[in-house]
Amino acid sequence: MELLDVIGVFAFALSGGLVGVRRHFDIFGILTLAVVTALGGGIVRDLLLGITPPRNITNLPLVVLALGAGLFTFFFEGTVERLRRLVLVADAVGLAAFCVTGTLTAINAGHPGMEAILVGVITAAGGGAIRDVLAGQVPSVFSPELYALPALLGSVLVDVTQRLGLGGPLTQWLVVALVCALRIAAVKFNWKSPTPRRPERE
Repeated sequence: MELLDVIGVFAFALSGGLVGVRRHFDIFGILTLAVVTALGGGIVRDLLLGITPPRNITNLPLVVLALGAGLFTFFFEGTVERLRRLVLVADAVGLAAFCVTGTLTAINAGHPGMEAILVGVITAAGGGAIRDVLAGQVPSVFSPELYALPALLGSVLVDVTQRLGLGGPLTQWLVVALVCALRIAAVKFNWKSPTPRRPERE
C-alpha cells in the first residue's frame, strides 16, 4: 500500500501542478495546487477515520514528493494539448491509486463495508475537487464525465475482494489498472453518467 500511496501522491501532484501551469499561476500557486491535490484527499480520509494528526501532514517524504512534482510541472515545457493529455493520465492514475489505498486504510482501521467504500471514493476524488475549486473550475466529480463512478467501482472491488480473502497485492494492482483504464476510456470515448432531462422550451 505504501507504493500505491507514493504513486498516487506523485500522480495527483503532477495533475494539480499542470492545472496551475495551464491556468498561468505563479510558482506559489502551482505548488499549492500540487500539494493540495496530492495530499487533500488523504487528509480528509484520516479526519473521517479519526486519525489525527493526518498522516499526510506528518509524512515528510510525501510532502517533499508532492513539492518535487509541483516544481517539475513549473519547469515543464510543452503545448497546451500535451499538458491536457498529461493532466488526464496523471489524474486517472491518482484516482485509481487513492481509491484503493483509501478503502484499505478504512478497512484496516476497522470500518469495512459501506464506510470503507465511501472513504475510498472521498480519498480518490477529494484532492481533485479541492484542486478544481482553487483553480476556479467546476470539480470533475460534479461533471457528467465518469469520474467518481470508476473510483466507486474500484472501492467496491477492494472491499469485496478483501472479504473473500483475495485482496492481495496482485488484486490491488489489477483494480488500479481497471479504474485508471476506465477513467481514461470515459474521457476518450466521451462516456457520461446519466443527467436529468431538461424540459424543452416552448
